Amino acid sequence: MVSIGTPRSRSAKRVMLLGSGELGKEVAIELQRLGCEVIAVDRYANAPAMQVAHSSHVINMLDEPVLYNLIVSEAPDLVVPEIEAIATEALLRIEEQGTRVIPSARAANLTMNRRGIRELVATELGILTSPYQFVESLDELKDAVAKLGLPCVVKPVMSSSGKGQSTVKVETDIEASWEYALAGTRGGADSLIVEGFIDFDYEITLLTIRHCDGVSFCAPIGHRQEGGDYRESWQPQPMHAAVLAECQTIAASVSDALGGFGLFGMEFFIQGDKVYFSEVSPRPHDTGLVTLISQNMSEFQLHARAILGLPVPGIEQYGPAASCPVLVKGESNAVEFHDLEWALREPHTDIRLFGKPEVNGSRRMGVGLALRKSIKEARAMACAVADRISVQPGHVVSKA
Repeated sequence: MVSIGTPRSRSAKRVMLLGSGELGKEVAIELQRLGCEVIAVDRYANAPAMQVAHSSHVINMLDEPVLYNLIVSEAPDLVVPEIEAIATEALLRIEEQGTRVIPSARAANLTMNRRGIRELVATELGILTSPYQFVESLDELKDAVAKLGLPCVVKPVMSSSGKGQSTVKVETDIEASWEYALAGTRGGADSLIVEGFIDFDYEITLLTIRHCDGVSFCAPIGHRQEGGDYRESWQPQPMHAAVLAECQTIAASVSDALGGFGLFGMEFFIQGDKVYFSEVSPRPHDTGLVTLISQNMSEFQLHARAILGLPVPGIEQYGPAASCPVLVKGESNAVEFHDLEWALREPHTDIRLFGKPEVNGSRRMGVGLALRKSIKEARAMACAVADRISVQPGHVVSKA
């Protein structure tokens, strides 16, 4: 039997979010709707989830003693990692002492590092992936490129939102890709993964939910990326039933191997009738922002239900839907968004402004959402919603 008490009382169900960006903010909101007390943690102040949480802390989550001591002092019922850059050794220690980590400390440890999850999936489970090799020096990278062939993709073993990811198209790209990957790595890891290029027809995110009654799936999400970061997502991605069934089988196998309850963002490359596993995040996925308008339960609500041990009785997909991020370039700690009335003039559209406190370079600051009669129309409208938002910063800032 699931019991939830009253926030800020002795009966409170206390949930600590490690990572408080836009995805964590939506998780915090859903947890609060279910009566939980939310503690938001991140490396900077006034992060989006902190703005709606009951309390917050600013720490370096890669500092194991600091992270461990914070968890011990707050004594949450659940620890929910929402980003990759976390000292997972602290999670392993805290779980051994009886605190529940979502979906598990082992799963967090494996998926924070591309080496761990790739070896689990390809070696232990025998699931088809792109050819790959791990490297720890520029010379090893050159050897890997020669072995895997051109083009190939170079990624840090630890990164997020496509940071540090690039495609080596010619040999003269190798050194720049090495430097770019090292600059984009998180957690001090200095090894990279080199992946042979797959000429895929399309790629999908399959949101997979492990909950008290079994495993459920959302409709497949198609997406377009630039520089490893998503620029559009849409749902449902059209695909053959047999190919989707294979993706679901693989997703269930991987999530079972990782264990625990929660939502897993599984990424696949589809080439004809072949399915290649790409990556998995044991938490809501950025391409899944489309579910804020496409489903009766968003990925954030599904994650909250699953981790609390609540049932997921049915996921209803409303129809063709799309999301498009609002990207801002420049430097400012006082960004203002205007023309929202024009952005929302059309029916079945919506926006989310994340409330990020500053931009320094290029940053995803919001998302446009649309529901239409076809994927083509939904994509066009979601992008139109995002484009119609004008930005007025404190300093010179222009939209991407």
